[in-house]
Amino acid sequence: MTELVLSNVSRWYGNVVAVNDVSMTIRPGVTGLLGPNGAGKSTLIAMMSGFLEPSAGEVTLGGEAVWRHVAAYRQLGLVPEREVSFSYLTGRQFVQASAELHRLPDPRAATRHAVEEVDLLDAADRPISTYSKGMRQRVKLASALVHEPQVLLLDEPFNGVDPRQRLHLMELLTRMGEQGRTVLFSSHILEEVEHIARHVEVVVSGRHAASGDFGAIRRLMTDRPTHYTVRSSDDRALAAVLMRQPSVRSVALAAPGGTEEVQVEVTDMGEFARALPSLSRDAGITVRELVPTDESLESVFTYLVQS
Repeated sequence: MTELVLSNVSRWYGNVVAVNDVSMTIRPGVTGLLGPNGAGKSTLIAMMSGFLEPSAGEVTLGGEAVWRHVAAYRQLGLVPEREVSFSYLTGRQFVQASAELHRLPDPRAATRHAVEEVDLLDAADRPISTYSKGMRQRVKLASALVHEPQVLLLDEPFNGVDPRQRLHLMELLTRMGEQGRTVLFSSHILEEVEHIARHVEVVVSGRHAASGDFGAIRRLMTDRPTHYTVRSSDDRALAAVLMRQPSVRSVALAAPGGTEEVQVEVTDMGEFARALPSLSRDAGITVRELVPTDESLESVFTYLVQS
């Protein structure tokens, strides 16, 4: 199994610390790397890909150090955030140059396959200088995929990609993760991460803030109020019962779309979850639906950044 392991990794530039003592393991599947601008995401990806030496700590792939390890580079594919600088080349030439650098046995066939994977075949023979920002993103991805790496690292891969192509790339990354490849990507569009990467790594101010399933991370935040929507056989009676519970901060009746519901804010999610079944049963009320309304990745990320 191909695992990318960061062990107490730091990177500094003079007196500026970009990444501070980060340890994490990136396993097969799709992982989202989250953090505000300047959090150290790009620096982390550069060290994971072997393009930047850690000032302290080590990055390993399959137990071998990545820095200055040529064999490891053959298993890695990198899509950097920066723009392609060889804009005078056609998309096909750019991808084929990567195939030839990797000394693939049939660079032309590998190039065609990679270009087709990112849905850029129709524009493959146009100069990159004529490409839109989204097309440039896709040609970078094709270049990273041409040697079929086991590990793919993408820095803001959806920047400038139109909705149709964004969906195509999301499906491609999901499929690669399902095939057992290790895929890590950073994105500032949190909804995209939530749709394709259940596992997240969060960095804030160069430090590792959280790791794991985003729902599990959310459940660890017991000091933050949690919001639920509850629908039952008697919403008004249920609201009255809940208002007397110590774990409930506020209760409101609402009727979005004409359907009545109870909106509850709780301070202790575990206590509320344990108490609700017995409370409703004792009151003769049937709970039909219980839905957390603030468990989106955006909510989790905002809380972590503010903390």
